[in-house]
Amino acid sequence: MTLQQVIHRYIRDVVPTMKGARDDTIRLNALALRTIARYSLANLTPERVAEYRDQRLGEVRPGTVLRELAYLSSIINHARREWGLHIQNPIQAVRKPASPAGRSRILSADEQVRLLEALEPTGRRSIWTKPIAALALETGMRRGELLSLTWDRIDLTRQTAYLSTTKNGMARVVPLSTAAVRLLMTLQRAADNESVFPVKYFTFDAAFKRAVKRAGITDLRFHDLRHTAITNMAGKLPNIIELSAVSGHKSLAMLKRYYHPDPEALAKKLG
Repeated sequence: MTLQQVIHRYIRDVVPTMKGARDDTIRLNALALRTIARYSLANLTPERVAEYRDQRLGEVRPGTVLRELAYLSSIINHARREWGLHIQNPIQAVRKPASPAGRSRILSADEQVRLLEALEPTGRRSIWTKPIAALALETGMRRGELLSLTWDRIDLTRQTAYLSTTKNGMARVVPLSTAAVRLLMTLQRAADNESVFPVKYFTFDAAFKRAVKRAGITDLRFHDLRHTAITNMAGKLPNIIELSAVSGHKSLAMLKRYYHPDPEALAKKLG
């Protein structure tokens, strides 16, 4: 059995039960097309995995290579445990690339203005891209969380949005500021009257990247909007426990990557 066949079986039998099934399917189908997937599991040696690692490091960032190796390792382990394949996991014997340092990119006030201007729905541009970005800057919600929002989970009176699934696997209720409520009240209802933002992940991603380029902003990813929002919230919610309840972080150590209080302001508090 080849690695490609194992990947396809995993896509068929396991991925549909996972939270990010759509995105995982796309990524795993791409992995199944790579040269390494043509090897039989018996011939998938650590040396061949290391060769694949080095090749990919010349093409993509170390973080991407780490995720691909983790995918392959998880699939092989599943095949050993659940499908009775008596094979070793060669991924575990290979040195992994160093984990990239966490990003700390925060948009300046000027960059936020330029970005939202570039997202204005003029011409053939989508009417949804700007409000998604604006709501991210106001709430700190992740892209997937925003795109999964439905109207029945939003209570504008109580100023809350309920997220049934999040990145860490826990449901949470997101408090909505008055600015976020005003933004939501201006939105058109989609044809299905359910989705708040009836746009596909990759359609939005492409539109956002084009807007960033139009705005002349460098080194910006959508997740940086979340980073910016949480940093801004830290000034309003100095209690880090309350801040974590809004952001959805289970680990305060992870939240510290987003939490950048002003040292001068802290000094004044100290007296």
